This record gives sequence, structure tokens and C-alpha cells, in this order.
Amino acid sequence: MKKTHLLLVVLSSLLLSCTSQKRIAYFQKVDASSADSINKVFNDIHEARICTGDMLSIIVSGLDPVAVAPFNLPVVGYENPGSDKLYSSPTLQSYLVDVDGNIDFPIVGKINLAGLSKSQATQRIYESLSPYLKDIIVTIKFLNYKVSVMGEVQRPGQYSINNERVTVLDALALAGDMSIYGKRNNVLVIRENMGKLEFARLNLNSDEVFTSPYYYLQQNDVVYVEPNNVKAITGLNISLYLSMITTLASVVSVIFAVSK
Repeated sequence: MKKTHLLLVVLSSLLLSCTSQKRIAYFQKVDASSADSINKVFNDIHEARICTGDMLSIIVSGLDPVAVAPFNLPVVGYENPGSDKLYSSPTLQSYLVDVDGNIDFPIVGKINLAGLSKSQATQRIYESLSPYLKDIIVTIKFLNYKVSVMGEVQRPGQYSINNERVTVLDALALAGDMSIYGKRNNVLVIRENMGKLEFARLNLNSDEVFTSPYYYLQQNDVVYVEPNNVKAITGLNISLYLSMITTLASVVSVIFAVSK
């Protein structure tokens, strides 16, 4: 039994060494000559798109604080359960993008923002307020922008993003990078787009990752790192292999004993 266990450990070590740097290092095919071809595509500034389910902070400011006040409603609630006295919080209300892609804005009513970038949404709200206000500034911020990282990474989990600009490399860095068991050439990105799921595979050994439409992540994207073949043999599966070998050895022993 001990010899079998030792044999499996040696076998796993040999397989792990076979992965070598060639299978662990990123961007093996990226060099100085790749930059020109990448930059032909990689020249737009990425802006996150607003989706249904997003929570937005929208602040309207201007020279006349009294005029813009009705468009910046504070959070209001009752002081105590059953009380008729209200209190207001200095925190402004957030706006939920509903299933139809609309927000319900004070005085103006419904404004459709789904599919727009922040700059486009800012312009649309500005135009909606132009009949009521002049010389204003509209500021929009995502309140629930997050991505999830799963699989063979050091710290799998869900991560909130403050600047609304995150690449698949940023997400992996937040999760502490891949373990040595993660497949660098087959990272899966799962995205919900207009009510439908999209799946994309990224090869982090190739320069093509930089020109992929999935290089920049969107809110609620999921990044999954598959385990490689070495992980399939090591770790939790060692006990399974030991059990199979022990069972096989027992069967051979019985057959041998019966044949004698």
C-alpha cells in the first residue's frame, strides 16, 4: 500500500514537471511585433454599458441648488416602526434599471438607459432635464458593478469594481492569479447580454486575447478557470486511484489463489 502511494506521488510529480513553464507562463506568443496588430483594434476607450438590474447613482448639480434639489431626492423613511414622523438621509436615492431598461426619474418620469454607455446615458438624462434646468452637470456612477472569478484561482469569489473598467487580467489579479493547475489557454467568460447567455473561451497564451470583445469584462460577468490534467490526477483523486489499485490487486490475488 505504501509502495503504491509512493508510486502515485512520483507519477504526479513527473506529470507536474511535464507541464513545465511552457504551460504555466502567460502570453508566450506575445512579443514586440505583436503590438502593431493589437493596437489596430485596441484603440477604443472601454466604457461599461448599462444593463437591466443595475443600480445607478445619478447626481444633478448646477449653479442654483434650489432648482436642482427636486432632481436629487434623498432617502426618506420613518423614524420608528408605526411612527408618522419622517427622516431624510444625506445619501441620495439609487435608481434601479428595470426589466424594460428604464429608470423612474423625479418629475421627468421613465428614461430608457439600457445598452447605453455612461457618457450616452449622461447625455440622455441631460436632454430630458433641459426643459426644466439650464447649465447643469449630470454625474452617473454604478453602485453594484461586480464580477465573479471561479475555479483554479487562489481566491475565488465575487469582486466589486470601483472604476467600471476591468479586464479579464484585472479579475484574475483580484483573485490572486491562477494556481499552477489552471488552464491558461482555455479561460471561460460567461456573460448575460440582453437576457441571453454568452460563452467565450480566451487563450491567455496568445496575443489574440487583447483583441477579444471579452477582454474587457462587463458587470456580472463570470470568469471560470478550468483545472488541467495534472489536477485531475493529484489532490482529491489520489484516494480514488489508491482504491482502484487496491481493489484490482485484491482481485488479482484472489484469481491467483484460486488458480493454484
